[in-house]
Amino acid sequence: MSISENKKVVQDFLEDVINQGRLERADALVKSDFIELDPLPGQQQGREGLKEIVGLIRSAFPDTNWVVDEMVAEGDKVVSRFHWTGTHQGAFMGIPATGRHVKVNGVVIDRLEEGKMADSRILMNDLSLMQQLGVIPMPQG
Repeated sequence: MSISENKKVVQDFLEDVINQGRLERADALVKSDFIELDPLPGQQQGREGLKEIVGLIRSAFPDTNWVVDEMVAEGDKVVSRFHWTGTHQGAFMGIPATGRHVKVNGVVIDRLEEGKMADSRILMNDLSLMQQLGVIPMPQG
């Protein structure tokens, strides 16, 4: 696959699966034995585990919207700097809905094989998310 084709797979996953909630689209974009290199607590491996965690995020933040701020690719890897926004309307990682609107940034490194996402490492600003949800106090300054 070309670099541009790899980037398109990642962009389609972001738009179709995460933003639109069309979890079934992951079947065409993600390998069945997908590996999350830095899984969220309780996240199962494999495509089904990825679909489950996306579903949990979407149920906690039903208006979630992920935006790629910058994307670079080389060989079989695609690196995306992103931010996402959403309103906390359902339980998330044991935190009851707060009704708070959040904006979280991060970076994800996806590796593709045969035109599908094979593994991923997502590094998200979890501290900022927890502060915005009111779980961890904001620093006084």
